[in-house]
Amino acid sequence: MKTTKIIFEQGEHRWAVVARDPEKPGYIIDTNEYLVMSGKHTLLTDPGGMEIFPAVFSAISADYNPQQIDCLFASHQDPDIISSLSLWLDFKPELQCYLSWLWGEFIPHFGGNDRTFIEIPDEGMDIALGSLKLQAVPAHYLHSSGNFHLYDPKAGILFSGDVGAALLPPERDGLFVTNFDQHIRHADLFHRRWMGSNEAKLDWCERVSKLQIDMLCPQHGAIYQGRDVERFINWFADLPVGSGVVRRPD
Repeated sequence: MKTTKIIFEQGEHRWAVVARDPEKPGYIIDTNEYLVMSGKHTLLTDPGGMEIFPAVFSAISADYNPQQIDCLFASHQDPDIISSLSLWLDFKPELQCYLSWLWGEFIPHFGGNDRTFIEIPDEGMDIALGSLKLQAVPAHYLHSSGNFHLYDPKAGILFSGDVGAALLPPERDGLFVTNFDQHIRHADLFHRRWMGSNEAKLDWCERVSKLQIDMLCPQHGAIYQGRDVERFINWFADLPVGSGVVRRPD
């Protein structure tokens, strides 16, 4: 079952992960969802797919009041990111969802109306949550053509969607990366295949290198922290992507 774990806490602010599910069916990809809490205001990032909504909702409800979730943040349009939207709206119809303007006419196929969506311009924007000011950071073509990451400068956390993702075997279920060299092998093929542009990759690496990031939190796999954040950015900068060459796992 999924569980919710605090990854950082400071005063009235808390950041938590709805961690990977060791009991999930083998036919769906595992995911992380993240909560950013400022007093009685909460944002849920990449809330997940319809299939896992009961597990995510149950994990959040065990420790927090889901009625305090004010908004969702969708890094891009994939079903494992946001296909649970209609179920969240059934629970709380006034929820709003931040997403790239590019997907403003596509994501409504999962649910919602013209009051549901707050479209993010290509250059990004600030997002107010209680007394926190979050930033939608451009990550276009990594892998989606309209893609954003969510940065919290107060905590030094970057919620990085598919960037940093690793498809880990069941026995490697730790919350944080503990052995970078061992871990990154499970990220290699994913990034080579899914990241669509070398130019966009280098632009992202330069952009986020200027941010103070203590934790890089991807949607799949374990969380990078401390020096492993810089190690990942440097590894990603050197990785050839966007070649259009298809190579299946050995």
